[in-house]
Parts: sequence; structure tokens; C-alpha cells
Amino acid sequence: MNKLISLPEAAALVQPGSTLALGGLTLYRRPLAFVRALLQRNRQKNIRFDLTLLAFTAGLESDLLVGAGLVRQTRTCYFGLEIFGLAPMFTYCAGRGELEILEETEASLAMGLRATLAGVGFMPGRAWLGTDLPRLRPDVLTVTDPYSGEQLMAFPAIHPDVAVIHALRADMDGNALIGKNRGIDEELALTANTVIVTAEEIVPELEQADLVAPFVDAIVHAPLGAAPTSCHPLYPLDGEAILAYAEQVSDPSSFQVYLDAWLSS
Repeated sequence: MNKLISLPEAAALVQPGSTLALGGLTLYRRPLAFVRALLQRNRQKNIRFDLTLLAFTAGLESDLLVGAGLVRQTRTCYFGLEIFGLAPMFTYCAGRGELEILEETEASLAMGLRATLAGVGFMPGRAWLGTDLPRLRPDVLTVTDPYSGEQLMAFPAIHPDVAVIHALRADMDGNALIGKNRGIDEELALTANTVIVTAEEIVPELEQADLVAPFVDAIVHAPLGAAPTSCHPLYPLDGEAILAYAEQVSDPSSFQVYLDAWLSS
């Protein structure tokens, strides 16, 4: 089956109110080409997306969506630009209470995805016990182990509506190779209702794959689709471009100037 579609077609798969999961990690293999297409669709259609943005770590790609007003809620254990500083629009919007932040840690995200993989409503674990995190997340309850009597945290299942993952290469059937630094991309591909893979290269057939065709709904050819973040070993991150974003953007007006230039470039 040929699952190859265009970037605009892929962006049209994201519906208002969706939980959108973005693959990659910090400033590595982030789906920037898809984010650009989604922002262009929003500009053309003026859609009120009100997305829940889910990412193991959120970076430039996520800050662009927050700055453009597409995000209502964030779910991530880190939001920033690493050595390049804070994510300016996340910092701006969160500081003014304009963004709903659902507190997450690596453990809560992992447990929530594992629950979905197991087909159950929650996954028990010892994480968060003895911390103040349950006060920030009243939806995360406790459960008693019926065998030991131990009290555990019960992390609710996480089920993304759409996951977008950038790959090194893919075939038109939907198999994809994402490399060694996988983050939680494999789990996202197994738990999301719709899985979109943007790929640097489309090949007739892959001999091995990290993401397999039955779990992938669409493939998009997107050369340099992670830039200015890196896509090792194909290209490094563009530090000058990321630094320029961090230096130029500080509020909605400066973000709009940056966005206009970026979308027209």
C-alpha cells in the first residue's frame, strides 16, 4: 500500500481539540517541516486548534506552535532550547497564565504510554510517592497493590490522537528508520490513533525498520524536515538559526515578525 501524502495533506489530519504528539528529542529529529505546514494551514484557514501538545521534551517546534496560538495545553517533562536558553513563547505564555500546563515527568509519560500499550486504564508505579506532584495532578490517583498492600501511584493511560515522527528514511508502505536516539517515538507510534512519518528519504523498500507499516498511517517526503534541529547522522543542528530565534523572539509582536519571515522563506 502506498501511504505517501503531501505535507499539506498531513497537516489536514490534525483536528481541533486533538492531542498532538511530536517525536524526536530536545533539538534532535524534530518534525519542523510538519510544524511549518500546520502553521501555514492555520494561517490560511484561521482554525482554532486548541491542541494538547504532547512531547517527551519540547523545543523549537513546540514553541512555534505555542507562539502561534495553536496550543491550549502542554504535556512534557521539559520545554526549552537547551544551551540556547529558554523557549521564549512558552515562557511568555506560561508566565501570564495563558497556557494550561499539565505537569509531567519522564516516569508519568512513560507509565501513561505503557498503560495504553497494555490496554488498561492506568499503570501503577512508585514514582511521585513522597512528592508534591500529586497535588498538581489530582487526576493521578493512588491504588493499593492487592498482593502486597503497598500504596502506588496510578498513572492514567495516555492516548495521542496524532503522532508526528521524523525519520531518516521510509518506504511507501510505511516502514521507517529513525536511528539510535529514539526517545519515545516507538511508543508514540504504537499508541496514537493516527501516525504520520516525515522522512528525509523515501526508498522502495527498507531492509530493517524501527517503525513498522501496520502502525503508520501516512508517509511524507520531507528533505531537511528536521532543520534547524539535527538529524544525525545526516546533518547537524543549525546553532545560528536556533540562537537567532532565541534572540529575536520575546513576546507576541517579535514572534509574529519572526513567524512571517520563517513561513515565507
